Amino acid sequence: MLMHTTIRLKSMRAVGPLLGLMLVASVAGAQRRSAQDFSWEGTIPTGRRLYVRNLNGAINVQRATGNKAEVTAVKRWRRGDPEDVKIEATKVGSNDQDVLVCAVWTERTRCDEDGYDMRNDHDRWRGDRDNRNDVSVEFTVRLPAGVKLVTSTINGSLEIEGATSSVEASTVNGEIHAASTGGPVMASTVNGSIEVRMREMGTEQLEFSTVNGSITLYVPDDINAELDMRTVNGRVSSDFPLTISGRINPRHLRATLGKGGQRLEFSTVNGSVELRKN
Repeated sequence: MLMHTTIRLKSMRAVGPLLGLMLVASVAGAQRRSAQDFSWEGTIPTGRRLYVRNLNGAINVQRATGNKAEVTAVKRWRRGDPEDVKIEATKVGSNDQDVLVCAVWTERTRCDEDGYDMRNDHDRWRGDRDNRNDVSVEFTVRLPAGVKLVTSTINGSLEIEGATSSVEASTVNGEIHAASTGGPVMASTVNGSIEVRMREMGTEQLEFSTVNGSITLYVPDDINAELDMRTVNGRVSSDFPLTISGRINPRHLRATLGKGGQRLEFSTVNGSVELRKN
């Protein structure tokens, strides 16, 4: 069963100041780049999860060539101190069979499978903007066959290719491109478009949401589902014949596809919602 894809900042008081920091870092001038700053490699059993958590920077996922997972990261900065940003890999979950990789900006920040806990760092993030750490971290992940992926950032895009099991992808400021050949995908952002491709969809409800951006979902020809597709400033369209439920509305469509069953929810404010054939 899939977990929700929202980025869980356990202290929502910290979100505003933290987003300010992240946006400053994203528009900074030419940044210095270190050599490879983090590298982890290991075996994760088929059906278990790899969690990759970030706060500022992109995450790129590719198919591994062997049976080992690999996570590398590079730091970039303009005026911050890269030594203040720690990247940690720990075993978690049942019998320590899952792996959690987190980028942590201060020693009092905590990160686990559910996200970040930044309550103790609220005052620090409220400091003078010029003193804030603008370091960004770019992750590259090589994912073996059969390993589930849970990945999130706040300021950065997510590019996921080569997954063969379920994928949960979430960001706040960034686009999401995610594809899996062997499992369902869920995706959420706030400022950015979403494009998802799936060959297998599972049976659980799947959600795709943004505020400023379009949503495009590519699915198999033989899909059977209940659809709820919403937009405010955009259009709703489908490559499939649909049985409409209720009043026809070009911006909010409830419909049955095929025999119905699995529920798919799409929601945006500024952008289109499209259901396409693979």
